[in-house]
Amino acid sequence: MHRREHRLAVRHKVWLDADGRFAVGDGGTDLLRAIESTGSVRAAARSVGWSYRHALAYLDNAERALKCPLVERTRGGHERGGARLSAYGRDFLRRYAGFRRRAESAVLALYRAAFGDRPAMPPVPSRGRHRG
Repeated sequence: MHRREHRLAVRHKVWLDADGRFAVGDGGTDLLRAIESTGSVRAAARSVGWSYRHALAYLDNAERALKCPLVERTRGGHERGGARLSAYGRDFLRRYAGFRRRAESAVLALYRAAFGDRPAMPPVPSRGRHRG
C-alpha cells in the first residue's frame, strides 16, 4: 500500500437564529436567489431541490422569525401569479451574502493559522509487518 498524505480542508455551516429558533441558512438564501431569478416559489423550490411545500414552510418560518416579509407573492396560477423578493428580502440577501463572504474569509484565515498550507496529518504508514 502506498503512503498517502492527508490534507485537511475546513468546512463550516452558518445559519441565523432568532430568539433561539432557526431563521435562515445558506439553503434558504439559495431559495431566495432562485425566487428572484425565476419569479416563482414553485420554480425556485424545484431549482434548489426542495418540495414546494417545504419551500413555503421555510419562507413562512423565516419571515415569522425575522419579523419581516422576504417575498411578495401574488396568487393566480401560472398566468397571473408570481413571487419576487420584497425590498427587505433584497436587502437581507445582499447583507447575508456580504456576511458569508467575510465569514468564509475569517474561517479560512483561522484554519491557515492553525494548520498552514502543509499536510496537517503525517502520512499513513503502509500496512506491512507490525512493529510492536
